[in-house]
Amino acid sequence: MKLDDFHYELPPELIAQFPPATRGASRLLILDDAEARDGSFEDLPGLLRPGDCLVFNDTRVIPARLHGHKDSGGRIEMLIERVLDTTRALAHIRASKAPKPGTGLTFGTGLDCRVTAKHDDGLYEVESVGGLPLAELMLRAGHLPLPPYITRADEGLDQERYQTVYARKPGAVAAPTAGLHFTEPMLERLREQGVHVAFVTLHVGAGTFQPVRTDDIAAHRMHSEWLEVPVDTCALIARVRAAGGRIVAVGTTAVRALETAAAGGELAPYRGDTRLFITPGYRFRVIDALLTNFHLPGSTLLMLVAALAGHARTLAAYRHAVAARYRFFSYGDAMFILPAQGEGD
Repeated sequence: MKLDDFHYELPPELIAQFPPATRGASRLLILDDAEARDGSFEDLPGLLRPGDCLVFNDTRVIPARLHGHKDSGGRIEMLIERVLDTTRALAHIRASKAPKPGTGLTFGTGLDCRVTAKHDDGLYEVESVGGLPLAELMLRAGHLPLPPYITRADEGLDQERYQTVYARKPGAVAAPTAGLHFTEPMLERLREQGVHVAFVTLHVGAGTFQPVRTDDIAAHRMHSEWLEVPVDTCALIARVRAAGGRIVAVGTTAVRALETAAAGGELAPYRGDTRLFITPGYRFRVIDALLTNFHLPGSTLLMLVAALAGHARTLAAYRHAVAARYRFFSYGDAMFILPAQGEGD
């Protein structure tokens, strides 16, 4: 398929710049039959059955965007992509002149790093100076890295609202946004209904926002992200399946984590990197349904949705969402999707 096959027209004013006033006060586009229908996130319990299992990504967004200067005085912006250990990380660095290995970076008194290498993928390896843990550097000088389509600086409200209520494991530079709609009362309501809850971890990288630049999507090289699917999650999913329940992924990151862990044919514990690129024609091994936000035109995430829902069905649902004035992207509304039945794409 071609990149143009995943284009849709989106008025800029539909891109949500702020979260809704109350967490969970979002609309929900329901795609569980031939026609998309409108609902609200509060309708989710009615779409699930006792014995179903929701799978969440419990990653936590780190304050990975830092503003500072090179030791020569030039301004830089650093976005940490992946923490390697206590003092080292891979990062994107924006500067008027690319820093060379050995360049010092300062983010305030006593808050310094040094560039130690530049990799072929454009990422820099950096190391904090003086033994200061990177976590401390980010805590003292970092900002939450809001997505590029949110055209404002991060604010105090983002500290809470750009994290899921179940975020536990720091490491992401973008939120698993389908989970932003859930509140503790909603989770408790679902548990009381008999819906199981399981967790995976996938540390979302900045590559999630990278556009596909090849007309033939099969030629696109997917970015790498680190994930873990633990033993207890695999065991719970096996029990749910044996009892006839459905596996509902909360977000595309949960999908990629589960499907990576099942690449050998059966779901098994997994810890490591993934470059899994899911496009129409992919055979899903684990998930039966998906809760997700709306995704950028031509993005790998939209292609994943089309693989589950069907290409024509997905684009029709997006046109409906635009016409009905849904809010798009990270702080926007959500979709509940069951797979396409009998559709040729």
